[in-house]
Amino acid sequence: MSEVTPEIVAEHGLSRDEYKLILEIMGREPNLLELGIFSVMWSEHCSYKSSKKWLKTLPTEGPQVIYGPGENAGVVDIGEGYAAIFKMESHNHPSFIEPYQGAATGVGGILRDVFTMGARPIANVNALRFGEPSHPKTRHLLSGVVAGVGGYGNCVGVPTVAGEVEFDSSYNGNILVNAMTVGLARADRIFTAQASGVGNPVVYVGSKTGRDGIHGATMASAEFDDASEEKRPTVQVGDPFTEKLLIEACLELMQTDAIVAIQDMGAAGLTSSSFEMASSGDMGVELELDKVPQREVGMTPYEMMLSESQERMLIILKPGKEDLARSIMEKWDLDFAVIGTLTDSKRMVLKFHGDVVGDLPIKPLAHHSPEYDRPWVETPLRDEVEAGSVDQPADTTAALKTMIGHPNLSSRRWVWEQYDHMVMGDTIGRPGGDAGVVRVHGTERALAVTSDCTPRYCEATPFRGGAQAVAETYRNLTAVGAKPLAVTDNLNFANPERPEIMGQLVGCIKGMGEACKVLDYPVVSGNVSLYNETNGKGIKPTPVIGGLGLIEDSSRLATVAFGGEGQDLVLIGDTKGHLGVSRYLDIIEGRTDGNAPDVDLAAERRNGDFVRAQIEKGSVVSCHDLSDGGLALAVADMAVASAMGAEIKRPEACDTALTAWLFGEDQARYLVAVDKADTLLAAAQEAGVPAAVVGKTGGNSLTLEGGSSVSIADLRAAHESWMPDYMAG
Repeated sequence: MSEVTPEIVAEHGLSRDEYKLILEIMGREPNLLELGIFSVMWSEHCSYKSSKKWLKTLPTEGPQVIYGPGENAGVVDIGEGYAAIFKMESHNHPSFIEPYQGAATGVGGILRDVFTMGARPIANVNALRFGEPSHPKTRHLLSGVVAGVGGYGNCVGVPTVAGEVEFDSSYNGNILVNAMTVGLARADRIFTAQASGVGNPVVYVGSKTGRDGIHGATMASAEFDDASEEKRPTVQVGDPFTEKLLIEACLELMQTDAIVAIQDMGAAGLTSSSFEMASSGDMGVELELDKVPQREVGMTPYEMMLSESQERMLIILKPGKEDLARSIMEKWDLDFAVIGTLTDSKRMVLKFHGDVVGDLPIKPLAHHSPEYDRPWVETPLRDEVEAGSVDQPADTTAALKTMIGHPNLSSRRWVWEQYDHMVMGDTIGRPGGDAGVVRVHGTERALAVTSDCTPRYCEATPFRGGAQAVAETYRNLTAVGAKPLAVTDNLNFANPERPEIMGQLVGCIKGMGEACKVLDYPVVSGNVSLYNETNGKGIKPTPVIGGLGLIEDSSRLATVAFGGEGQDLVLIGDTKGHLGVSRYLDIIEGRTDGNAPDVDLAAERRNGDFVRAQIEKGSVVSCHDLSDGGLALAVADMAVASAMGAEIKRPEACDTALTAWLFGEDQARYLVAVDKADTLLAAAQEAGVPAAVVGKTGGNSLTLEGGSSVSIADLRAAHESWMPDYMAG
């Protein structure tokens, strides 16, 4: 085995101080295999060494939480004996290098995180961010990623029901591919990765191990440079058909009493799965690497331990259950091998051809990795943009038409029509609404799921941006009638060794934590992706929030489309006309100044509770939350969804400047359509919720105050044509 030199240490992404710590832990020089194991386990991707100080501040508990962070995925109780299991993870770096396989294996990995805990996956969500449309790589990356997400999810047979796509120049050199899966399990049949039982067999199942993905976790923990294309071998290759077999085989095995612990082989492959299981149970492990199923000739222990080949699981079985497990795996045409045993040594002993080739202490690698308190500086507040300081456009409706056809506000139909969102037959809220909705099979209950983040807010004012990302998912779920239960997160940031970037991370986490606390909306799982930058140019801070909610009676589902002609449009929430870093300023004025909107969390909760109660009573069936583009964009979305027009006017008592009133992005607001507003307004007044009639539905055109009429057909064409035209270009 090669001698470990300072150059080899550096190639493994380890600092001098980290190598000194390795020497202290080992009491000797590590060999190359042992160094590689330290490298992946202590990578940013696996150890969260720059972020865990701050992640510990997030609220993670609540009466609904069964398992919070620390397991493969978060688990929440949804009643009637069931639990929802969900998580979001990134596959950013691999997707930039090889978009199809990078995105596909991102979907495969998050599916395994969920079904390894005993859940049948029932819904996928994806949050995608690409460079500016004019960048030479953007079309290629968008096409490849969407094909990869659809190709894997469609083949596995799990519907993709929600997501987001955004374009910004900050992602020119680092796209973001964040994948989320939700699964359903019996609350009394949750499986964990906590190994136990000296002498219990350690079993490998799934696909054979190859050389793909070696050092994928380390690559995902470093910034890019001009040579990043050469990292293509570190991108894994997925096989969704094998994943489908693995899901069914694992769920069948879980119906028996054979499993002690189970863990998928994700980032860092066999290394992370074996170390994490042993560490969770305070056990030792002895592995015989000769027995690992291999698809390539002459693989070394280093390659086997660090490979990130897909569709593989590691299982601790009860003694004597090997033949039962083998028969199930072979029935599903999957590899099965007993590759080791649990010990009480609290060490990882690796053997190859009978020789010990690695011997490492488990706890220091799995849970005692370095924890950095990196220097950070707070992002300074900018000057506010006053509501009355922005000129009114000559035609407000024409401005709206321009905005709705912009790359960042246009329809995503071209994307989601490539995803099978109806497979399994339980999807009742399709992509394009505020949240995807999937029925709890065989019942009238449903789970709602969404993802959201506004990176321009997080860049301008990180605390507000972090809080707003949480609050918007809360509104997305509320707008379909779901009670928000918990969130998962995917924190995408640039290089944390730069104090201003670390300041963005700290500010966003503080904002997220405050919002989750006030809204009783805990964080139960998540992922951190740092070093998203190329040649020193970083992405906008992008802490994506995935939200999960429960609808007790899915017949009371609210949708974006108007319910009929002549309905009153009621704006719920207070409008001050916030235009800082708004879509209006960006698209119409070409400006990016100002701060993110303030997030009044008490108002978010009060207004959300009110809207949800009205939907549950059946008083409201048409609802849309207000976000990008404010009231004008919300009514346009509703009009296009229902192929019906509307007219919008300020209430007589309103003195907010028209442009700010129409396009301002104040938070905690919803637009609802009701047959008669009187009852709703009275209920809102009693609840202390601001509410006002702002328009009426009807006809085949949309008219905003201060603007001409535009036909819904023209509005739809403007909204839906940009992306197909761009991709056809």
